[in-house]
Amino acid sequence: MDVLKKVPVREQDPKVRASNFEEVCLGYGKEEAMEEASRCLKCKQNAKCVSGCPVAINIPAFIKEVEAGDFLKAAEIIAEASALPAVCGRVCPQESQCEGKCIRGIKGEPISIGKLERFVADWSREAGFVPAKPERTNGKKVAVIGSGPAGLTCAGDLAKLGYEVTIFEALHEPGGVLIYGIPEFRLPKDTVVRHEVENVKRLGVTIETNVIIGKSVTIDQLMEEEGFQAVFIGSGAGLPKFMGIPGENANGVFSANEYLTRNNLMKAFRQDYDTPIIGGKKVAVVGGGNVAMDAARTALRLGAQVHIVYRRSEAELPARVEEVHHAKEEGVIFDLLTNPVEILTDENDWVKGMVVRKMELGEPDASGRRRPVEVPGSDFTIEVDTVIMSLGTSPNPLISSTTEGLEINKWKCIIADETNGKTTKEGVYAGGDAVTGAATVILAMEAGKAGARGIHEYLKNK
Repeated sequence: MDVLKKVPVREQDPKVRASNFEEVCLGYGKEEAMEEASRCLKCKQNAKCVSGCPVAINIPAFIKEVEAGDFLKAAEIIAEASALPAVCGRVCPQESQCEGKCIRGIKGEPISIGKLERFVADWSREAGFVPAKPERTNGKKVAVIGSGPAGLTCAGDLAKLGYEVTIFEALHEPGGVLIYGIPEFRLPKDTVVRHEVENVKRLGVTIETNVIIGKSVTIDQLMEEEGFQAVFIGSGAGLPKFMGIPGENANGVFSANEYLTRNNLMKAFRQDYDTPIIGGKKVAVVGGGNVAMDAARTALRLGAQVHIVYRRSEAELPARVEEVHHAKEEGVIFDLLTNPVEILTDENDWVKGMVVRKMELGEPDASGRRRPVEVPGSDFTIEVDTVIMSLGTSPNPLISSTTEGLEINKWKCIIADETNGKTTKEGVYAGGDAVTGAATVILAMEAGKAGARGIHEYLKNK
């Protein structure tokens, strides 16, 4: 074996997977995982991969156990730091985090840390491994708002410390963005998401669905009337952004949020579900992040020819390299350095086309990426019948507007200390997309851990 090269991971053939919703990446088998683990240098001090992991999994230790074939021990090591290993192994941007720091990567390819984490998590599920539950609770009640990655992580960590935790979820199923946002072909719901939610419940966490905080009950009522001594807000960022261009209110224009929720949570892609959705024959997805790739690859599987319309070049695409690669393999067309200026409609106000303008890159902006500049006189029309806007999201203002003393910034994000999640209201902590705006699953988990630490310190001294 060549220790400088990763053990290849098996995937569905692009021509086959482009018409189904089954998982694209098939993961490692036992022998493949052990062989990949044997490439690891097992750094004993200051392992850079651990510093690159937002939830600080002891990566060298779990990989050492994988190499030895002790997958139970590997699972126990991961469980100390992460409540969602099968999720993280699939959707984390490992290339810019743990794998990006891997010493093996200096003179070869980094260790496939994410694929090994996924292997251990999948093995754990099939072997019936359950994380250890605390022997008794301390009698202190904590409410967690939202059952996405931030809320699940915070709840799991607090339950391990003995707190009586109740998660309040607005939708009818727990999981947050893991359920409604990320498609089945990237993150299977039954085998992965629901199983890991169940593992959090096995720690003693209660989950109540169909509870909209700010409408069903307020934070003040939770604390003053229902006996919760602290609250963690992990409600995400579910309010979509639009461009404000002519024609954007036409029939056939979706936010990526709505489009993906109809498919993922409400199963519009399945013949045995009645969820309405416009399939579209020619679909334009505006944006270049992971959510744009998810929307584009979903539309493709629903039978459309799909264009990604993005105003910068490929080098500036914020989506993971793997997601862009998979989208191209499946047949998604990339219209780069292109920006919409108007959506055209027919006599019944249905989308019939989109006027776009060519762009060129100027000087870097505040994000460090080169700023796109319009090319005068370069407008042309793309013939499309569906447009999906994937321009990011911001937090829903319902919680902040119904909670006195909870301050927000100009982007409507809750103001909270990133080291412990403390907000401007006593006993209330927050983290994840509700604080930062739309970000990654693993950063939301990091914020959930910080919130749990903050709440523990607060209640320990109270």
